[in-house]
Amino acid sequence: PPERKRFYQNVSISQGEGGFEINLDHRKLKTPQAKLFTVPSEALALAVATEWDSQKDTIKFYTMHLTTLCNTALDNPTQRNKMQLIRAAVKFLETDTVCYRVEEPPGLAELQKNEWDPVVAWAEKRYNVEIGSSTSILGPNIPASTKETFVSHLASYNMWALQGIEYVVTQLKSLILSMGLIDRHITVEKAVLLSRLEEEYQIQRWGNVEWAHDYDLCELRARAAAGTLFVHLCSESSTVKHKLLQD
Repeated sequence: PPERKRFYQNVSISQGEGGFEINLDHRKLKTPQAKLFTVPSEALALAVATEWDSQKDTIKFYTMHLTTLCNTALDNPTQRNKMQLIRAAVKFLETDTVCYRVEEPPGLAELQKNEWDPVVAWAEKRYNVEIGSSTSILGPNIPASTKETFVSHLASYNMWALQGIEYVVTQLKSLILSMGLIDRHITVEKAVLLSRLEEEYQIQRWGNVEWAHDYDLCELRARAAAGTLFVHLCSESSTVKHKLLQD
């Protein structure tokens, strides 16, 4: 949506029957489908409230990734159930960025091996699965047992967290990097770098388009970080004790 002039002074959260709500002055925040904006954890509510409080003269909706993810979870515009969300995330294994390798140029092939092999090895050990890699245009042959293991693992997350997981997977084009990030095995910066390895290699050789590369990099980091934080906050069960929006 286009930017909108900020129409509120104060942002706060309150607990209602369905969870935690966001208050813009005396107005209750609503979703695009006019549902009451209610989130399952106090920590997530505080994070969303901070997004709204951080807006200046105009509301830049495209910077509010947590709010957008909450709206998606509440409105569920694609009307998908839990298993459909899980299958959509696991499907990325078939085209996972870190599983597709090149043979030429040798420098890039070596870089992929050095940078991607360790995270694939971590995932295989962490989930007790076989993943592998391939230089074929068809990609690696992922065993059915590997896919089912990831399906079972993702089933342990709630619907809200799964929305965040699929969001991160979509940003990084990789289930493996996403799980490494969510499991705190790699940082946001590392996950983004690994997801853009070929592009970074080309930039090192030929240079980059001024400002465009840095903008894309920062935007991807912001989205990956927001999605990961969303997953963790949706899995948060303890009450967060705080003083709202302290300076």
